Amino acid sequence: MNKSKIRPPWWFRLLYRGVIWRGEKCRSCVYLTFDDGPIPEVTPAVLEILGSRGAKATFFCVGENVEKHPEVYSMLAEHGMQTGNHTYSHSRAFSMGKGKYFEDIDRAQKLVDSKFFRPPHGQLYPWYLPRLKKKFEKIVMWDLITEDYRKDLDAEDIVKRVVKFVRPGSVIVFHDSLKAWPRLEKALPKALDYLISEGYSFELL
Repeated sequence: MNKSKIRPPWWFRLLYRGVIWRGEKCRSCVYLTFDDGPIPEVTPAVLEILGSRGAKATFFCVGENVEKHPEVYSMLAEHGMQTGNHTYSHSRAFSMGKGKYFEDIDRAQKLVDSKFFRPPHGQLYPWYLPRLKKKFEKIVMWDLITEDYRKDLDAEDIVKRVVKFVRPGSVIVFHDSLKAWPRLEKALPKALDYLISEGYSFELL
C-alpha cells in the first residue's frame, strides 16, 4: 500500500495553492466524491447505495458521458447530489496542449454547468490555476484516493484504504466507472458503514 499514491504528500500540495485537498474546518465529516461517470451500468447503483445510508456526494462528470446519458446525469440532481466538471473527454493535461485542454473543459461545462472542477488523473500544471480559478469557484483534488480502479486489488483492499487513511475533512475519491465497479459494488457499502460507525457525516463540498 503506497501511502503517497493514496494521500498526496505535503510537498505536492504546496505546488497547487488554493486547491481543495481537505475540509480543514470539518471535525466529524468527510466529503465523498465520484469520478468518471455518469453511466447507466454503475451510477444508479451508486446512488442507491448512497441513498440507503443518507449520504450525499459530489460527482465529477465526464462531459462525453453526460452527452450520452443525460437521463443518468439528471438522476444526480434528483437525488440531491452535486456535480463537477471532469473535462469532456477525460483529458490528461500533461499529454495535450493548453488550448485544447481548456477547449475540452469548456465543452464539458456546456453540459455540466458546475462551479467545481477536478482534473482527470490529478494532472494539472500549476500555471493553469489562475485561468481555472476565473472559471470555477473550487478546484478540487483529494485527501484520500481509494484506487478502486486497480484490477489487482479487491473490495477489501479498497475498504482498508478508507479505514487506514480517512481523517476529519477527508475528500475521498471513488469512481462510478465500469473499471472500478467490480470492487466498488462491495467496497462502497462497507466503507460507508465503517465511516458511519466512526461518527462521520457526509457533507457536500
